[in-house]
Amino acid sequence: MPKVLISDKMDPQAAAIFRARGVEVDEITGKTPDELKAIIGEYDGLAIRSSTKVTKDILAHAARLKVVGRAGIGVDNVDIPAASAKGVVVMNTPFGNSITTAEHAIALMFALARQLPEADASTQAGKWEKNRFMGVELYAKTLGLIGAGNIGSIVADRALGLKMKVIAYDPFLTPERAIELGVEKVTLDELLARADFITLHTPLTDQTRGILSAEALAKTKKGVRIINCARGGLIDEAALKAGLDSGHIGGAALDVFATEPATESPLFGTPGFISTPHLGASTTEAQVNVAIQVAEQMADYLVSGGITNALNVPSLSAEEAPKLKPYMALAEKLGSLIGQLAHGALGGVAIEVEGAAASLNQKPITSAVLAGMLRVHSDTVNMVNAPFLAKERGLDVREVRHDREGDYHTLVRVTVKTDAGERSVAGTLFGDQAPRLVELFGIKVEADLVGPMLYVVNEDAPGFIGRIGTALGAANVNIGTFHLGRRAAGGEAVLLLSVDDPVTTGLIDTVRHLPGVKTAMALSFS
Repeated sequence: MPKVLISDKMDPQAAAIFRARGVEVDEITGKTPDELKAIIGEYDGLAIRSSTKVTKDILAHAARLKVVGRAGIGVDNVDIPAASAKGVVVMNTPFGNSITTAEHAIALMFALARQLPEADASTQAGKWEKNRFMGVELYAKTLGLIGAGNIGSIVADRALGLKMKVIAYDPFLTPERAIELGVEKVTLDELLARADFITLHTPLTDQTRGILSAEALAKTKKGVRIINCARGGLIDEAALKAGLDSGHIGGAALDVFATEPATESPLFGTPGFISTPHLGASTTEAQVNVAIQVAEQMADYLVSGGITNALNVPSLSAEEAPKLKPYMALAEKLGSLIGQLAHGALGGVAIEVEGAAASLNQKPITSAVLAGMLRVHSDTVNMVNAPFLAKERGLDVREVRHDREGDYHTLVRVTVKTDAGERSVAGTLFGDQAPRLVELFGIKVEADLVGPMLYVVNEDAPGFIGRIGTALGAANVNIGTFHLGRRAAGGEAVLLLSVDDPVTTGLIDTVRHLPGVKTAMALSFS
């Protein structure tokens, strides 16, 4: 009989579900890392919340462990690479907190609009400052959503019920999905200029970090009120304080901070600022939901092998896995590449297979493409939940199978529709195992997609290779591989360089100023 340890306080229904499904369970909370190491070897599953840290050291002592289940969204307390290397499935419950977090954002919006915390403190201090607290109505105001996924769409629904005008910025929000939600799809600059209230509902990634920077906050409408119940680090907190102090920003409410626990912050005590200690998921209903969901998911996996909301493995049968594994690796890299390079909102994606790939189950290949593409914007995306997230955002996904024989024995092509038109990349398997890029935006180029890379579009002209090599040498950047392609002599060319260290913004600026360079970007592949 499988055996599970619940190591953090969790609703009792979780243990009841495990037992009902034929899984033995122990509830032992509050253990130190050393104490956990001493007992973890007895268990096939580990159910946690945020307190238990599942480190590489803990995993090294987990001889029987098959699955770690996080009752909640964030998995910062789990060493996922170490778990993957050990063959341990890591699951979370990404949608159990959605309504609770959305309602907290709405609550903070009301609190800002009517200055409720300050008015409460003043009244309880024996004052009666009725004229001091002049609020604003939410009715007919414009709410700007940064992120219109699961939580953002719930906030939109509630705001529309309050008769607000809702506009949304989300690269993956299609016009059709926007109409369905009843929101207006806009660019980030449009949102900043028009919104009376701004709420953030996006994960923290390299693309979203500091999305409300000092520059972005300067573009906002005077008197704007900002709410963040998503992730710390999305807002430049120093710039936010400066905006509050100057009066340009009318108010701000944060449930999350760049550093947590946030026991100190320059924002504390600033007029017009409201803070809560990461309470977005803190309701009885949410904690019950995530406890039930994590128990059901873990029990399904341990008893029948079913995998749901896994962060490090796809949903595959034992027979298909060996054949599909290299194709999925290729598909994920192509998705990641086009996700990093495609500019503008994505309206649809087509995944085409031909040659040997046409005889395989295409669903895992499609899931791998979507996971690579969407992971650029969300660190919780995997091959299990990527199709759901794509559907939720109204992304039109097409699968095309060609029986024809092409230039390669097998080929996977990914084409996305953006505001700037269609963009396409294609790849093959070298030796039936190694993923290889063979076409980039219509230009033939063969490259391995590995580690940190530098992508450059330039005018094909004599001396360019020497100039970029000199620039990288001066920056003490070592080149691993060098891949070139061009449409025609003297026309547009692309360059893909793999380098030993992450590409810095300083290096990108240097390359962008080289003669003939049209575009320069940093890429990253795991």
